[in-house]
Amino acid sequence: MRQDLIVIQSHDPEWGQAFETQRAAVEGALASWLVARVEHIGSTSVPGLPAKPIIDMLALIDDYDTFGPARQELEQVHWVVAPEPGDEDLRKWSACFPTAEHRTHHLHVVERNSSAWRDWLLFRDYLRTNVEAARRYAELKRELAAADHRDRVRYRAGKAPLIAELMERARLWSTHSPSRTPAIGPEVLHEREGFGLGVRRPDSATGQGDGRTAREPGGYA
Repeated sequence: MRQDLIVIQSHDPEWGQAFETQRAAVEGALASWLVARVEHIGSTSVPGLPAKPIIDMLALIDDYDTFGPARQELEQVHWVVAPEPGDEDLRKWSACFPTAEHRTHHLHVVERNSSAWRDWLLFRDYLRTNVEAARRYAELKRELAAADHRDRVRYRAGKAPLIAELMERARLWSTHSPSRTPAIGPEVLHEREGFGLGVRRPDSATGQGDGRTAREPGGYA
């Protein structure tokens, strides 16, 4: 059971490094299942944006049904599988580090054919480039957290209308921004050496990149 409170903090520059550290661990553990680099998503991935101090991470796999054995690999690097309501229907796995009760990182594992991860990355990229949208989102999150820092259902429901509005704006922005290159695109999946091809990457794998989600569950911090 989640015990971390809904507390919105000023953006911490160390969140980026916290993501990189666990990306290396997760990519090393899940190399046989991943089809792309692990991405940093959610509010902690947007520079300057206040957020809950929980690093959301996105992992893409081919098949939800064959991922079960991977939980043992995650446990070896001190992650714990922690299902959320609706995960099975969404064909999604959730994992937390170091515990489900007091997590500092949350991993969202989804199939590459899912549409959710594209929305998550688009929402992140839009907030990174639109100061006014980020300001409105931060203001709403602070208001909701101040009203009740324990009720996650209320917090998510309160964010939903603004997220829907900003997603529509983000789609228009993306359409009119031909220079925008998604962090992960369907055309590059399986082209990244060592992912989804049964090749084990070393545990020291590192790299640049980021990402998160525009729909609940598994969405925005």
